[in-house]
Amino acid sequence: QVQLVESGGGLVQAGGSLRLSCAASGRTFISYTMGWFRQAPGKEREFVAAIRSGGGSTYYADSVKGRFTISRDNAKITMYLQMSSLKPEDTAVYYCAYSLGQSRQPNTATNFDSWGQGTQVTASS
Repeated sequence: QVQLVESGGGLVQAGGSLRLSCAASGRTFISYTMGWFRQAPGKEREFVAAIRSGGGSTYYADSVKGRFTISRDNAKITMYLQMSSLKPEDTAVYYCAYSLGQSRQPNTATNFDSWGQGTQVTASS
């Protein structure tokens, strides 16, 4: 089973930027749909962004569209989330995940099969 490890979280002032990375342990990563989700204290886990195996199709939550960019480097078996213009409401633990089903809806957490441990992102006002 492919393991996922997130990194790149931290504390940033509102308006700042961060880049999250999600490193996979196996090359089967290249055939998976990958996604980012986040969970703030007391809230449900919510979809942030997803990218299909070839990288040609990307999906974003309305709340991050235009500010966040998802990408992947299959040669490095790593996925990224570039976050800009961060807002206090972006504060959450961010998780990466992969889905074995290429036809599954990419914005639904239950369609993802394995998750990383999460990385904290805090945007202070």
